[in-house]
Amino acid sequence: MAFASRAAGDGGAWDLTALLNAAAHPGHLAQRHLWLIRLLQWLRRAPAVPDVAHGKAPLPATRLKHLLNVLAQHPEHRQNVQALLRAFWHDIDATALLADFGFSPRMSLRSELWLRIGDKLLPATPETRDLGTLFPLLFDADDDHWIESIDDATLTRVADLIWPDDLAAQSRDVLLGAMLSLGSAIAAAGLSGPLRRRMDAPLVADGPFHQLGASIERLRQATMHDQHAEALQEATYVRALLDTCRRATDSVREHLDEFGVSVDIVFECDHLRERTLRLEALLDVAVSPHRAHEVKRLTVTLLRSVLQQRGLRALIQRHTHQLARRVVERNAEAGEHYITRTRREYGRMLARAAGGGLVVAGTTMVKFALGALLLLPFWEGVANGVNYAASFVAIMLLHWTLATKQPAMTAPALAAKLSHATSTEGLNDFVDAVAQLIRSQVAGVLGNLLAVVPAVLLVQTVSHALTGTPWIGVGATSHTLHSLHLWGPTLLFAAFTGVLLFLSSMIAGWAENWFVFRQLDSAIAWNPRIVASLGDARAQRWARWWRANVSGLAGNISLGLMLGLVPVLLNFVGLGLDVRHVTLSTGMVAASAGARGWSVLDDPYFGWALASLPLIGVLNLAVSFWLAFTLALRAGGHRGSDRQRIYRAIRARVFAAPASFLWPPKGR
Repeated sequence: MAFASRAAGDGGAWDLTALLNAAAHPGHLAQRHLWLIRLLQWLRRAPAVPDVAHGKAPLPATRLKHLLNVLAQHPEHRQNVQALLRAFWHDIDATALLADFGFSPRMSLRSELWLRIGDKLLPATPETRDLGTLFPLLFDADDDHWIESIDDATLTRVADLIWPDDLAAQSRDVLLGAMLSLGSAIAAAGLSGPLRRRMDAPLVADGPFHQLGASIERLRQATMHDQHAEALQEATYVRALLDTCRRATDSVREHLDEFGVSVDIVFECDHLRERTLRLEALLDVAVSPHRAHEVKRLTVTLLRSVLQQRGLRALIQRHTHQLARRVVERNAEAGEHYITRTRREYGRMLARAAGGGLVVAGTTMVKFALGALLLLPFWEGVANGVNYAASFVAIMLLHWTLATKQPAMTAPALAAKLSHATSTEGLNDFVDAVAQLIRSQVAGVLGNLLAVVPAVLLVQTVSHALTGTPWIGVGATSHTLHSLHLWGPTLLFAAFTGVLLFLSSMIAGWAENWFVFRQLDSAIAWNPRIVASLGDARAQRWARWWRANVSGLAGNISLGLMLGLVPVLLNFVGLGLDVRHVTLSTGMVAASAGARGWSVLDDPYFGWALASLPLIGVLNLAVSFWLAFTLALRAGGHRGSDRQRIYRAIRARVFAAPASFLWPPKGR
């Protein structure tokens, strides 16, 4: 085509005369599509067109009027353009745009994500008969603004140009075919097992998904035989069915807490709802007396789908929101058990934390023993991970506490109270919850450290008394003190450990959701083989036990394995990150003191290691809390617009009653 070489040279500043002359020799399918692409680029980017009333108006809608005026003044150009458009409509599959565009061919978030990544990375070709593939090449996502501004008179002229009377029957058949295709897709999705089981029974009792296809077929027959009254009546019934289908689809979300959340189910619900809206838009085009106006609305809707189809971040956020909310709610429920409100609860927290500290003392001793075996780095990481995981699970089963596990669980519980912080009373309750949370963390850390230090020192002393040497020798402890130096990477490693603590809480919530989604508690309780092996009563007990503990097991095992293995794997790829856990680090410093005795006070590294411990604890707690709190805010839909008021209230409480953040007030 004559304008093709010009296109490469001027970067898109097309000349209308050259475009109209090129329409006389359209060439094959790809060249016709290129001509349409160039024409739309001219509409968007050509110089401003004089407008008598308003001077220069650089709007594509005004350029469109100029194009229509030129075609009206030059019949030969109009004939060439219409001939090109007839060939275009003859070769193109418009059903692919109307029925499929914007929807994944496989109802899965993963497949949609890969498709979008491919669309971003790989170039598209205009050599296609699929209008859905060609559409993003023809239009930009922001074209919806100028198309929406086209007035009715111009719209009628555009319709006469694009769809002359001899194409009316073809356009009607395409439209009705797309409606049938959409109806089939809606019925198939609505009748699929995962969605059908989660829908409200009364909404699907009359079979709206079953009836949809037959109703659309009756509408098609009435339209093709020009039975306008029957077509309008059937269109009304189709709308009623679509409304019922949408309400049934929306009811799925109400049952996600009962059945568990799956991002694929959320994705499928969204697509099903969007398909019902698309079908309703096509229905408006089919029965409206102002068809051109409805086509404009449909085009704008499709253009907005272009923007949605290109966004990866929005796709992931939209469809993982429900899973994040479910995980956060599970952690919030668990986190309530870590918040102390009275002095009695505070004392119990200290006692439980002391028990956790005793277990960690044993963990510390085993860690040093594993280091003495001189294992290869990977297997040492595995051994340490198993050691940590076994210890954390033991703490959980004994109903004791590891302080650093608290923030990621308590942050969602705190975020849940934000919705009530709009009133003065609600704000005071929220500040109370902040104070309760902080003093609970203090109790947990104090309990852990007050138990781990004497327990490690006792082991070192007993070992020295029985064998003449401490359990952990001076050589091993020297390296420990160097690694915990305040001015080394210790604080970075402590913050990184906070990230791992947060991730373990997410794994815990995800595992609990997966357990519920797969209905494993019911399977354990009622599966014939399991019941035959365990008996009815024991199977029921095991089902309840797993339902209550699967989250804790997943969180503690994952945390232990991450603390042991993640540093090894990161070192393998050149990222020298390590972990610094406040309770374990304190136990290691105590082991160093037990190995050297009072002479350890002469070692400057001991002082620097000792100084680093409070900061390790703060970073462990603060990073995991901040990440969990941020996720909880996002999952709960909070935007933080009132944060300054909350911060002022917290500061006022700090100045008025600072001790309340460390110890429960009297009378509590």
